[in-house]
Amino acid sequence: MESLVQASPKNSPKTHHHGGHHHDQNCPTLITINNNPSTQLSNKDKRSMPLLVINYLCLFIGSVSSSLLSKYYFIHKGSSIWVSTWVQCAGFPLLLPFVFTPYYLLNSTQRKPFSHFTPKILTLSIFIGLMLGLNNFLFSWGNSYLPVSTSSLLLSSQLVFNLILSVIIVKQKITFSNLNCVILLTISSVLLALGSSHDKPPGLTRGKYFLGFFSTIGAGLLFALYLPVMEKIYRKVYCYAMVIEMQLVMQVSATALATLGMALNGAFREMKVESMKVFDKGQSIYWVTVLCNVVTWQLCFMGTAGMVFLTSSLTGGICMTALMGMNVLGGVLVYGDEFGGVKVVSTLLCGWGFCSYAYGIYMNTKLGKEDDGDKDKEDTHPGMAMGVRSVNDSSV
Repeated sequence: MESLVQASPKNSPKTHHHGGHHHDQNCPTLITINNNPSTQLSNKDKRSMPLLVINYLCLFIGSVSSSLLSKYYFIHKGSSIWVSTWVQCAGFPLLLPFVFTPYYLLNSTQRKPFSHFTPKILTLSIFIGLMLGLNNFLFSWGNSYLPVSTSSLLLSSQLVFNLILSVIIVKQKITFSNLNCVILLTISSVLLALGSSHDKPPGLTRGKYFLGFFSTIGAGLLFALYLPVMEKIYRKVYCYAMVIEMQLVMQVSATALATLGMALNGAFREMKVESMKVFDKGQSIYWVTVLCNVVTWQLCFMGTAGMVFLTSSLTGGICMTALMGMNVLGGVLVYGDEFGGVKVVSTLLCGWGFCSYAYGIYMNTKLGKEDDGDKDKEDTHPGMAMGVRSVNDSSV
């Protein structure tokens, strides 16, 4: 007799509701449980992997493109940190079709948008959005002073904070693979800090360089806090549609903060003058740069949210760190950033750390399948319930 349980990857409830479990057509069934572990894993992979791949592609394209475009803005005499902050969240209207179209136009779901939002989830979404707005400002401040390669490698230090905060907030287990990864990335960032003080754009003072340096570290710390906090909140979220809705609220909050900062600092007026007289590539290229920044940043943030929902905060952080090498390479190829011995060693350590973690996930998955096979041989009672096996890798 087959027993079906439908749950989100972040929800691995101790008590499973069978007949009365809520189901919605717009919320993809990511785990199907039955009495055969091999069938369980097969169904899980078939249902969740396409969505996982799409989110990682969004993260990949968004992370690399937004980093390069932000630097392009500053290289060609764009100077407003608030404009750079604003474009990171102002693309929230791009999420509106994904929130409202399925229900109001396509009639593909019976679930009304925001119908399962509680006051607590709404409040948390607004608060985290404001935190992201501050994170965006610190990132823009750092990126305006540092080469893309340096800022990208510095941001990899967020993984250290991510692991520590994940242990505290979501009870992340510390294993050899994730600890080894974090140690290697920490050494990578320390080497970069000690050896890159000479790596400054022309005319940049030492004080401003270190201001950018520590602003980037601060951005990494805030983002490291964001990841496990979101993982904890997503345990109360039962479908991907709610993830998009929460992302919309957070981006609106971050945009409100950035808009307030721009208004108080006269950045809207500065934006107009900058496009007409300051930006050395012309007004048309200026607005194309701004628009592309808006789109790529939304891809990056939505991809990140999806990765955390479908896997775990630590796995999402690892995947982001894996893209740091691509950002470094992009900075070297596109802008001619210096890539000396220290950055070579730092990049290799980043790669080594990621491979260590990926191998740990592989071994954990392999052992898990073997354990499930042994249990299947021992369990002969046809009505015996199987435990829910989560998509996430938080136990690695």
